Formats: sequence, structure tokens, C-alpha cells
Amino acid sequence: MAASTAAARRLLLALAVLAACLGSAPHGAVALRSLGVGGAKAADGDAAVDLDASNFTAFLQTSPESFAVVEFFAHWCPACRNYKPHYERVAKLFNGPDAAHPGTVVMARVDCASKVNVDLCNKFSVDHYPYLVWGPPTKFNLAQWKPKQENSELELIDDGRTADRLLKWINKKMGSSFNLDDKKYENESMHPKNTSDPEQIVRAIYDVEEATSHALQIILEHKMIKPDTRDSLISFLQILVAHHPSKRCRRGSAELLIDFDDHWHTNLSLSLEDSTTLLKGAGEKVCGNGVPRGYWIFCRGSKKETRGFSCGLWVLLHSLTVRIGDGESQTTFTSICDFIHNFFICEECRTHFYEMCSSVSVPFKSARDLALWLWTAHNKVNERLMKEEKELDNADPSFPKIIWPPKQLCPLCYRSSSRTADGAMQCRNSTYWSCPGYRPC
Repeated sequence: MAASTAAARRLLLALAVLAACLGSAPHGAVALRSLGVGGAKAADGDAAVDLDASNFTAFLQTSPESFAVVEFFAHWCPACRNYKPHYERVAKLFNGPDAAHPGTVVMARVDCASKVNVDLCNKFSVDHYPYLVWGPPTKFNLAQWKPKQENSELELIDDGRTADRLLKWINKKMGSSFNLDDKKYENESMHPKNTSDPEQIVRAIYDVEEATSHALQIILEHKMIKPDTRDSLISFLQILVAHHPSKRCRRGSAELLIDFDDHWHTNLSLSLEDSTTLLKGAGEKVCGNGVPRGYWIFCRGSKKETRGFSCGLWVLLHSLTVRIGDGESQTTFTSICDFIHNFFICEECRTHFYEMCSSVSVPFKSARDLALWLWTAHNKVNERLMKEEKELDNADPSFPKIIWPPKQLCPLCYRSSSRTADGAMQCRNSTYWSCPGYRPC
């Protein structure tokens, strides 16, 4: 009994860590730096992000990357125009949907010839063009900076005048071996593994935004909002408004709800013209400008066909269950089940998920029980997919399916346990909830 209680405490601690990393409450989302940034984007065909004084700090403060490179330049400067192809060649490795190493380094630029940026460029002591500054994105928020300033994590890149030299400088600083010829999905050894690294979990917020936007686009593109499904979407959007871990997704979901009846009347499906209009509007802006980005960071697989949207959707659902209150647990359960049943386009997947939902006979009375039930369901899905992927030999070698919680998070969950004939874990001396996803004794 003592071991069971201790295991339960460890599980709650693990959930608390996950909740903190995914933003367990609006006022406690420090780790996530709740997102509400708009307007910053790359010019057409460019990988580097164009910033100005209005969005510089906000964009970098909410960037998921560990490091940033900012080029201060002037659009009239011939040397800057000649340098742009070199800078872009490196930026394409890290920025954009075809990046070989997304989520590693964000590369941006600021035009100091624009009057709005004069003070910003002066703040960084820009005295020549192009002028490259390196450092953690969050450290660019300061009153004044000078090269070789003591106790500063920012650094002037003094040897980056060609693409080769710039990447060599970055590799030396990071201890990495990036190559200008690296391509997407060809660098499996450099991907984050299935661990509970808080820094990696924080990055999942960006994929939660991507999955939210992608899900709504699928719903609109396939005209899935009908008289018998509209209520389940409204219910799910209401949960997103209150509990989505991203501030801008909460805001976008609220705006969509406000206009919902204008587009979908109680007894009418959306017209083709309205569907196209909405797809270009709310469907692309539910989580803010620039989302979906077209690529994944935390949920990126080593192959194009693995992870991605399904991973992002799971993270979204898990994050919702650790943000709700106890009194919302049953309605959230119903809403999640109905959303997957009505709007997840993979028929076999939604059928299996709804069967698990239908097997629940007792209403949920706490958020904790719902969070653990969802992990139980997720583990069952992973167990099924493990067998299928083994038979078909199509698993992602860098991201094999695992059972949660991993042993490093909850060692007691693996104490006094054995496996059944089909390989499933069975706990000998613990309650069902202290060993989620495994078969109870």
C-alpha cells in the first residue's frame, strides 16, 4: 500500500511538471511565455524573419529556439544586398517548413535604414553593416548592449561574411556539425528523443498551435460541420477558449465562437462560398498570423510520414486535461470524445478511440482521473501501434512508441511488475491509477 501511494504521488508530480511546462494556468504560464505575437514573418521566398521595433522583443521572447542570430542591415547598402544570399542559405537550414534543423536557431533581420528601427539599432550599438548578433532569444530584451560587454550572453559574430564562415562560427559555438547541404529528414541522430526534458516539452506549445490550426483546416476543407456535428465543435471550442495553453489560440477560438452562428446556422451546413472564405480567415488565424507554419518542432519525425499532426493533437488533448478544474472533468471528457469521433478524419483511429470512450461507465469527478485516463488510452493506442509497426516494419527509428510514464519519471510504477503473454505490463501490487496504461491486478 505504501508503494502504491508513493507511486501515485510520483505520478502526480510528473503530471504537475507536464502541466507547468504546458501552462497549467493562465497566470502560471511563465515557462510557455503565453503567445500573442503577430506581424513577424519572412518575406516571400525568404527564410530569415523580418523584424522591426514593433515586434522585435515580443517575437524573440516567445521563440522556441535555443539561439538566435539577428542581422542588422540597411536596404540601401550594396554589401548587405550581396550578403543576403549567404545569410539566407544558412537561414534555410533552421527556419521554415523545409528546414533541416527547425527549432534550433532562429535567424532574423532588422532594417536599420527604416526610421522606425533607428532607436532599436542604436540600442545594439550598430556601427557597420551587416552587423550580426548571436545569443539566446530571450536575452535580446535589454536597454543597451555593446560588443564585448561584460556579463552578457549576446555576442557579435565577427567572422560570418559568407555562408560557410557563418555556419562554421555557429557550429563552433554550439558544438554542432551542421552542414549547408543538410536536408529535411536526413539528420535522424540530431532529433530530440522520447524523453521528458522540460526544455523539449516547452517547445511542444508551438506544435500544439500547429495541430489546433491544422485540425480546423481539415474540418473546413472537408466540410465536416453539419447540423449533427456543430454542437460538438462548439463544445470543444469552448474548452479551447478557457484552457488552450496558447494565449493566441484562446483568443482565436473565442473570435471563431462569436461568429459561429453567422456561418453555421442550427439547421444548415456551410455553403461552399462561405467555407472558402472562412478557410482563408479563421481557419488560418485561429492561433494567430503565421500559423500553421507548415512544420513541426517537438513533434517532428525522422521521416515525413511519421509523427507530426497526430503527435501535436495528442499533446493538445493532454494539455487540456491538466488545465481544467475538477468540476469540468466529465464535460471535457465528453467533448474530447465527441470531437475525435466527429472530426478526426482517420476512420480506424477515431473508431478505436471512441470504443475506449464508450467503455467508461462511471462519470469523472476529478481532472486527475481524466488526465490519467487519457494517458491510459494513449498507452493502449501505442501498444496497438507497436505491434502493427513491428509487423509492417514502418516505425520511426528515432521515435519508437513508448509506454507512459517512462521509468525515469516513475520508477515505482515499474516495481514488482511483470509482462503478460502479449507483452503488456502488469502491476502486481498497485492500484489501476498508480500504474496508468498498464493492466491492473
